[in-house]
Amino acid sequence: MAVSNVIDSGVTGAMNAATGSASSASADLQDSFMTLLVTQLQNQDPMNPMENAEMTSQLAQINTVTGIEKLNDTLAGINGQLDTSQVLQASGLIGQGVLVPGSRVLVGEEGATTPFGVELGQAAEDVQITIRNDSGEVVRTFDSFSLDSGVETFTWDGTMDDGNTAPEGSYTVSIEASSGDDAIDTTALNYALVNGVSLDSDGSPLLDLGGVSEQITLDDIRQIL
Repeated sequence: MAVSNVIDSGVTGAMNAATGSASSASADLQDSFMTLLVTQLQNQDPMNPMENAEMTSQLAQINTVTGIEKLNDTLAGINGQLDTSQVLQASGLIGQGVLVPGSRVLVGEEGATTPFGVELGQAAEDVQITIRNDSGEVVRTFDSFSLDSGVETFTWDGTMDDGNTAPEGSYTVSIEASSGDDAIDTTALNYALVNGVSLDSDGSPLLDLGGVSEQITLDDIRQIL
């Protein structure tokens, strides 16, 4: 909760500062415009005064500028609210498991493993999953199967092709997919635990995955487990 309060204050303060700066600029612009218009009226040729249509046009211009400035202020406020919402959403993921792009599978005691997944842009008739140890040797291959487009999660029981339980450690999963003779782009996904949240230079939230991968954004999350 303390982290969320600090983040909220920082985002809100930045939003208020931006809005105040925009409002000041808009006011200065209006003052300058009106000063020029009054000066023009005071120094016009009495024999050839400014036409009503011309004056109306200039007043319409300043109203247009003012409207655009107000619209910009409104959009800035909306963007600030969206940023705050994203930060709160990210902080709610602390302690949660997620699937993000990556190929690592961990094996623990008695063959317990971390889940993994795949993301397909289109349906595949043939999907082949292979798991290798840290030396690059194949320790487990799975029978091929078909799969719809989207994200799918899998769990390896830790058993190798020879029937033995895989030793504890880190393994790599590779996934190939095809439809007929055409290969399909795949994205392997690995499990990670969200340990914390920080902000980048733009105020957007970054998730700390405890060294499993570099800090990621909310857009990198494919599934929450």
